[in-house]
Amino acid sequence: MVFGGDFHQTLPVVSKETYQQVVVASFCRGNLWRHIKFLHLRHNIYLGYSKANNQHTQWLLEIGTGSTMDDNEIIQVPQSMVCTNLNTLINRIYLGIGNSRVQDDQYFLECIILCSRNDEVHNINKAIL
Repeated sequence: MVFGGDFHQTLPVVSKETYQQVVVASFCRGNLWRHIKFLHLRHNIYLGYSKANNQHTQWLLEIGTGSTMDDNEIIQVPQSMVCTNLNTLINRIYLGIGNSRVQDDQYFLECIILCSRNDEVHNINKAIL
C-alpha cells in the first residue's frame, strides 16, 4: 500500500476536540505507523528552484511542525501574503477578468482560489460572476 501526501496538512477532522486530541487521532499515531517505510521526494518540481520558493517551502514546513507559533498558538503570516480586499484578490488571481475577452475553460482551471468553508466559496463565486 502506498500513502502519499503531506501529513502536516492532513489531520483528521475530530469535532470539538483540542489540537492535541486531533494530533493523537492522526494516522501517524495509529498501529500501522511503525510498519511504514518512508521514501522521500527530494525535489519539488512544481515550485521550481528559486530562492523565494524555497523560503516559502521552509516556512510551510515550520508551520507544520508548529515551530512558528507564539505562546498563544498564533502564526504570523507574511504581509506579502495578506489580502484584505476580495476584489484585489480576484484581480490578482484572475488577471483581466473584467475585460471583454472571453476566457476558455483552461484559464479557470489554472487560476483558482481555495477556501476552507463553503460560505466563502459562495461569496467569492458571487463576486467573480
